[in-house]
Amino acid sequence: METMEDYSKELEASFRKISEGDILSGTVIHVNEEEVTLDLDYFAPGVIKAADLSRDPSFSILADVHVGDKMQGTVIKRDDGAGNILLSCVEASEVIGWDKVQTYLEEKTVLSVKVSETVNKGVIAFVEGIRGFIPASQISLEYVEDLSTFVGKTVDVRVITVDKDKKKLVLSAKDILKEREADRMNQKIAMMAPGTVLEGKVESLMPYGAFVDLGGGLSGLVHISQISQKRIKNPSEVLNVGDTVKVKVLNTNNNKISLSMKAVAENAEPDPVEEKLAAEYSSGKSVGTSLGDLLKGLKL
Repeated sequence: METMEDYSKELEASFRKISEGDILSGTVIHVNEEEVTLDLDYFAPGVIKAADLSRDPSFSILADVHVGDKMQGTVIKRDDGAGNILLSCVEASEVIGWDKVQTYLEEKTVLSVKVSETVNKGVIAFVEGIRGFIPASQISLEYVEDLSTFVGKTVDVRVITVDKDKKKLVLSAKDILKEREADRMNQKIAMMAPGTVLEGKVESLMPYGAFVDLGGGLSGLVHISQISQKRIKNPSEVLNVGDTVKVKVLNTNNNKISLSMKAVAENAEPDPVEEKLAAEYSSGKSVGTSLGDLLKGLKL
């Protein structure tokens, strides 16, 4: 036996008033090359013409819209002459899209976007139906000679500028790439076991030690106290940039690699005080090399 609950949707729809300019949500029930039909939980279905679905040149109605998808559109006409409510996703994006990209900016959301075309000094990708600009300097970690190689590719970006009044949306992939590269390097550092002997090249000399290129984008610091068995005042007394040296890994604290050449030469563990000095230098701290400074690290 039928009850009032069986007609709840029909009753709700009968009291519902739809006006031009309203934003409606619906479920896709039909798709063809010319239009999309939505179930709006109303007496009349909604129709969105292909031209009103997206401004993205790479958009394909048959490839990008599927039965069951949820969509939003602005009411253009309450009756298109065939009993349908005519909607526009493009119009809706002007209203709700800017609010969404502002939220993405505030929450630093990572978005996957498809590059649709190149323009002067950058490329274009669409977010929530809004045309976004990715500057050439923000598309990669390295200089890109030919931006057209990105057209059609999907890249992860964050929103970095939103100006609704000027219709300006700027995106960046660079920060995400930097973070992922840092994570990758930190994972490689974490896998380096203290005591491991490696070979590398001296890439720079500083008053407090030498930085050694270990390959694979990794480098570590050999503190001046860990360079030679004899006491030296400056690393340049025994080392030159470009020298190939053998080093032992002391530690990888704070994702920085502390190395010792002296431990390799002696084939022994480094002095605890000197190991502490090397670790502190690798963390960017300033430590003296006087006898008093060395004795501060001892617990008697």
